[in-house]
Amino acid sequence: MGDAGERQPERRRGVFFRVRVGVLLAILLGVALFAWRDVRRRRGRTEWDRPLDVALVVLREGPVDPEAVAAMRARLPALADRLEAERRRHGGTGVRPFFFTLHGPVDVSAPPPLRPDEGVVDAVERALALRSYLADVDGRAGVDAGAYDARIYLVVRPPVSRDRMGIEGASEDGGHVGSVQVELDVSMVDFALFVATHELFHTLGAKDKYDATGHALDPDGLAEPDLQPRFPQRLVEVMARSRPLGGGLEVPPESLDELSVGAATAREIGWRR
Repeated sequence: MGDAGERQPERRRGVFFRVRVGVLLAILLGVALFAWRDVRRRRGRTEWDRPLDVALVVLREGPVDPEAVAAMRARLPALADRLEAERRRHGGTGVRPFFFTLHGPVDVSAPPPLRPDEGVVDAVERALALRSYLADVDGRAGVDAGAYDARIYLVVRPPVSRDRMGIEGASEDGGHVGSVQVELDVSMVDFALFVATHELFHTLGAKDKYDATGHALDPDGLAEPDLQPRFPQRLVEVMARSRPLGGGLEVPPESLDELSVGAATAREIGWRR
């Protein structure tokens, strides 16, 4: 009887251990399955057998001119047309590459927490903060995150100065999310959409085509590397962001008509093999 009584706690511990291991294995299997599906979904985006659905979500910090937001919405067909023309220039046929939907604006007090990771702990904290942030703004903007191949968040602010208006971007390389921060008025709409496209292309695997000083790389950062004379360039390579004039001078694009997808970028996103 004594031996049987002693074995009962051991059996219970054994059962608890097996249950715990089973639960952990199920969690790991679920995480692995989610990661596998996510990787497949990301890779599938660059097969270009269907248009990619892209959400542009306007996040408003301050009293931005409503006409500027309306102008941005009105320019989305021009952006889609320009990217379709570039796709065809690289030999693409069939479906349009992108379908854009604008959501918002919704009011925020800070941009999305897309910052460089400094370690495993930092990466986990950033991922949790970003998930919470996006769940909030997506809910208020009516965005179904699962319905889109990529989401670009445009944080818009009123211009501080007419002489110098800022714009910057960040994104998850190969991921689903990017952001643009811009001092927005009507004159900045096309440039803001240009930078949004730059960040969108990062999510598809494209790399920057400018150096540490911000100047376009030669030749990959030139929209027309075979142009004669070489400068000034007439177009802006989307991953370079500025149009080289020669002598180290560059200017930002003024219109979506200047947007160009160079050969190196086209290969990176699967438009050329």
